[in-house]
Amino acid sequence: MRSMNRDFASSCVLCFTESWLSENIPDSTLKLEGFHLLRADRQASLSGKTKGGGVCFYINSGWCTDVTVIAQHYSSSLEYLFIHCKPFYSPREFASFILAAVYIPPDADAQAAQCALAEQILHMERTFPDSLIIALGDFNKANLSHELPKYKQYIKCPTREERTLDHCYSTISGAYRAVPRASLGLFDHVIIHLIPAYRQRLKLSKPVVRTKKLWSNEAVEELRTCLETTDWDTMKAASNSLDEFTDTVTSYIHFCEDSIVPSRTRVSYNNDKPWFTPKLKKLWLEKRKAFRSGDRDCYREAKYRFTKEVDIAKHQHSEKMQQQISENDSASVWKGFRNITNYKPKTPHSTDDLLLANTLNDFYCRFDEPSGSLHTSNGPNNRSTLDTHSPTSPPSIEPSPPSNTSPTTPPSSPHTKEDFTPPPPTTTLHIHEADVRKQFRSLNARKAPGPDGVSPATLRHCANELAPVFSGIFNSSLQACHVPACFKSSTIIPVPKKPRITGLNDYRPVALTSVVMKSFERLVLSHLKTLTAPLLDPLQFAYRANRSVDDAINMALHFILQHLDSPGTYARILFVDFSSAFNTILPDHLRGKLSQMNVPDPICRWITDFLTDRKQHVRLGKNVSDSRTISTGSPQGCVLSPLLFSLYTNCCTSTLQSVKLIKFADDTTVIGLISDGDESAYRREVERLVSWCSHNNLVLNAQKTVEIIVDFRKHTAPLPPHHPV
Repeated sequence: MRSMNRDFASSCVLCFTESWLSENIPDSTLKLEGFHLLRADRQASLSGKTKGGGVCFYINSGWCTDVTVIAQHYSSSLEYLFIHCKPFYSPREFASFILAAVYIPPDADAQAAQCALAEQILHMERTFPDSLIIALGDFNKANLSHELPKYKQYIKCPTREERTLDHCYSTISGAYRAVPRASLGLFDHVIIHLIPAYRQRLKLSKPVVRTKKLWSNEAVEELRTCLETTDWDTMKAASNSLDEFTDTVTSYIHFCEDSIVPSRTRVSYNNDKPWFTPKLKKLWLEKRKAFRSGDRDCYREAKYRFTKEVDIAKHQHSEKMQQQISENDSASVWKGFRNITNYKPKTPHSTDDLLLANTLNDFYCRFDEPSGSLHTSNGPNNRSTLDTHSPTSPPSIEPSPPSNTSPTTPPSSPHTKEDFTPPPPTTTLHIHEADVRKQFRSLNARKAPGPDGVSPATLRHCANELAPVFSGIFNSSLQACHVPACFKSSTIIPVPKKPRITGLNDYRPVALTSVVMKSFERLVLSHLKTLTAPLLDPLQFAYRANRSVDDAINMALHFILQHLDSPGTYARILFVDFSSAFNTILPDHLRGKLSQMNVPDPICRWITDFLTDRKQHVRLGKNVSDSRTISTGSPQGCVLSPLLFSLYTNCCTSTLQSVKLIKFADDTTVIGLISDGDESAYRREVERLVSWCSHNNLVLNAQKTVEIIVDFRKHTAPLPPHHPV
């Protein structure tokens, strides 16, 4: 071998099938310098054959010396040899390698051999979950693609005449590149040289650098003391407007957090083990330091501590995975399965493109363009109802008179101290300090801060200190019917809807908004739900007490099945999809709808101000787009958005007994209960829905709007499709 090809002599492993070796041939006659021989000769008593067969491995001593035979099998249909190798170096994602030399004779029962081999490989997977299994050899007519669908076959070239009889299987796609070489001696098969093409997981993606705040007890106490001794009244007296005071408060809190709470930068690599804790890393560094010092006793002690901590960390990680699977929570169960199987969905690579960020921002603001037009696959669009607010004029804090007519541009005036002290209009909502404190304490400290920089961790740890100042800001906002500008600012994070991006609409805009504003929204949400609950459409199942999406499904099934019990009936079910539903809400239209539902006028004006003159920018990687001002729609990610859309579409109901319109937020289903083949009522209701959507600035997505026909009648003619959009 060494004289024939230097590549083979320097290979890590040499695998031979049909070795024709027997117990009469000693290992000394088969010795290759620098290689260790492991052989499995054919056993006549087990295979029923006296000659031929047999498999063996030559392991390069420069690659691995820790080799163990873990399984052997001899029969008339299958021969294999499994060995366990722990090389001197391997990618971190593989703890060891399981190599299997396989020989399946030409006259063997291929199906039985495949099943037996697959069962043994699966057993090895369970026994060595962190090892890479590679099965190779002469398979003749057998193939593992059915028994082991996740295993990839690397050898595509002919290995004997025009047929590919030799296979190599593993779970890593593209791990090896097979190159045919000349036959060895009188062998009737060509030699296959498997050249590694695997890229380490470490090199597939760049390291992720994360900065994390260290919320120690000392840091929390110091931050609490700082905020408790702050004179908020001085800030309020020095501010000329509610916007300025709110911006000063949030900026000051962000400054205090950055100054007091220390941060730690951590670099995580793609091949890091999930159980490798910071404590383990510290012990690992101590072990390396002891090794370099040359002190054997110190190194032995450091190695013992590290090994013991590894066992503890693995055990704790295993218990955590088991707890996730056993919990009565589907999200935790799926998270546990993903961690165990190391499943990572394929997502498009993030693009750091400033031009794309600006293009996406313009695209998300397309419904706010006065001169633009809305595009759908089919169907009319009425742009005359769009809001024409000036994008540059700030709203006045003075409450404007109520109006249910066409949209008007809010007056623009500089903020003065008189603006900051508005006349006290009567309102049905007053925010109590205890409610604000309760909201802050319920925040998830791990969530990201909004554009104002106030983190939920600060609000949670310092709820007692911050509740008084923010409850005052909230009540001033409700009295003035004006939302501070820093609370309305949002950062749009484009989230891909599918792995392959084909257009701008394949990015879902998720708004990262102020955490303080989200708490404020929850308080308003509770009040708004109480006011509107009696007047909500009974077939709207979102944001209703003791109702869920399962109730909506069950109600739809009840209507359909009850109708189909009668003879000569069938049902047509139209699943309606809206394009960017939340982004098309017209604030002035919504205000009129809220007034009709007996929502107090101050709350209506506050919601209108909340939805108008919102500043937003798109963040794509490290690039941030230019800021745009928008006065149409409610951002995805805001707490109030789903309920506001439900109230916006509350008047969209069916007036016919044979047509049901079921809604769950923006998911709408039209059910036509057809009797005696008369579809006129169903078709009129669908056309009415299309007209209503056009009048209310909602865009129907014809590509995702689908219809299902449930018809159990016999001898029925094909039903004509309906093309309302």
